Amino acid sequence: MARFGVFEFDPQARELRKQGRKIRLQEQPFTVLAVLIERSGSIVSREELCARLWPTNTFVEFDHSLNTAVNKLREALGDSASSPMIIETVARRGYRLLPAVKWQETTGNSAAADHSHPWELPGPRRGVTRVLFALIQIMYLVFYIEALTHWQGVERVSWTASHGVVLLCVVLITASIGIPVRLYLISAGAFDYARLGEKFHRMFPALFALDELWAVAPFLIVDRIGLGTALGATAALLYVPFAERTLVRMAYSPAAYFRSAESRSGL
Repeated sequence: MARFGVFEFDPQARELRKQGRKIRLQEQPFTVLAVLIERSGSIVSREELCARLWPTNTFVEFDHSLNTAVNKLREALGDSASSPMIIETVARRGYRLLPAVKWQETTGNSAAADHSHPWELPGPRRGVTRVLFALIQIMYLVFYIEALTHWQGVERVSWTASHGVVLLCVVLITASIGIPVRLYLISAGAFDYARLGEKFHRMFPALFALDELWAVAPFLIVDRIGLGTALGATAALLYVPFAERTLVRMAYSPAAYFRSAESRSGL
């Protein structure tokens, strides 16, 4: 739970409270507040807020809609644009949350505990989830490099004799696409990019299709490892995309990220 001034912000329960009293807040103002808390003390550009509020293929009057969301948020917080105490407008740059933000664990005796849900993800150490996520990306990177290095053997796979060229093209194209994608995910996780969760969520449909396609990679060497081993490895690889998504959600949920930011700053 994040605390700033007399307010309590719970991203998991999606609640904003003032001295224990729940404040009604619509989805877009809530998202704006979440971003401002995430970047507490820093200026958040209007462009970044628009990117968080609306997908890239959404057509709205961004300036007017963002102004409306910020005004509703200020109204809920009892703040004023002319004399801001909570949300400051920085001319031609964006907005900044003025009060200091402190994050604390939600305890079983707190009011927010009444709103916890049994399907919420556990909260292990973010370092562990980030390392596991990076290892998955390295695994796929090894697959791609190995396939490109031994590309001549792909079209000679016994069970694809009649479609060897097609299979080779698929392997070469998807591996060439996959390498930069994996390098991006590895670097984003290594540098703890705050928006990795959001970026991964947008990439997931395409990444899921790519990963499921490469789940049959063990059958490219079935002559060497045997049918049973190939089936087992494929079954495991079919699950990996869901594991990736779970790890990202565990490491880059608002609560997990705020806790990590506080530990780094020594709060």
